[in-house]
Amino acid sequence: MELRQLEYFVAVAEEANFTRAAARVHVVQSAVSTTIKNLERELGTPLLERTPKRVLLTDAGAALLPRAHAALDAAREGADAVAEVRGGLRGTLRLGAIATVGLIDLPVFLGEYHRRHPGVFLQTSTAPSGSQGLVEALLERRLDLAFVSGPGPHPSGLALTDLATSVLDLVVPAGHPLAKRRTVSITELTGLEFVDFPVGYSNRTVADRAFDAASVPHHVAIEITDITTGVACVQNGLGVALLPRVALAKAQDVATLTVNDADLAWPFSLAAPSDRPPAAATRAMIAMAHEFLWRG
Repeated sequence: MELRQLEYFVAVAEEANFTRAAARVHVVQSAVSTTIKNLERELGTPLLERTPKRVLLTDAGAALLPRAHAALDAAREGADAVAEVRGGLRGTLRLGAIATVGLIDLPVFLGEYHRRHPGVFLQTSTAPSGSQGLVEALLERRLDLAFVSGPGPHPSGLALTDLATSVLDLVVPAGHPLAKRRTVSITELTGLEFVDFPVGYSNRTVADRAFDAASVPHHVAIEITDITTGVACVQNGLGVALLPRVALAKAQDVATLTVNDADLAWPFSLAAPSDRPPAAATRAMIAMAHEFLWRG
């Protein structure tokens, strides 16, 4: 049994699809299929059940999966130890990030990480369902680390490194009746139409909880998926919005107000699976995230 066989098996098991698994391990699909068939032949039993829509684990495959994870983790830890002795990190780091974090300029951050650790191959991705989707990807082992935001409680199996906290401020058009105010009560927002993120995004979770706690209706008229679009929608009179204060410093033609009687804290964290020790490349990124936020 070879590590490559286990790597391909884990990829297919987690992706439930040979095409996606092949893309994940950067080989053609036929190579993955052949390798899995050879592994099944060596073990004398099917590991996967191929169906027209997806690939499922057999009982034997389900028994092998956690042990395959353990073997790959042990091999990775061994490679990390050797790389550290030689003075350089190696491997692949799969990083997820919410589309706009505000607290860290992601391209600058990743550029500095690459300069420090050029031997680490970085794979970055976002999730269409925001932080919730990134958490699911971490728990399913499709990511090693992710910048996430939003309040707890978080599911078991996740280790969070708290980095910072911002606040959601009310953003209104410059000509809005509230524009000259500095603060507002959440009860005064009754009847306003909001530009907000879809359910699953941390901004929406924070806002929904605050409105529910105050028994105030939260009417979302337009859904967006990034903060820049949210500001533009407010500028053009499509509604008001609750957006992270840290991302609003350069916003023009809008006014921002503090909602003084609601919990609108927006925590920002690095999340990693807690069921296995983080690789050296992951630990290095967590340390650098603290460094970058401290600089700011």
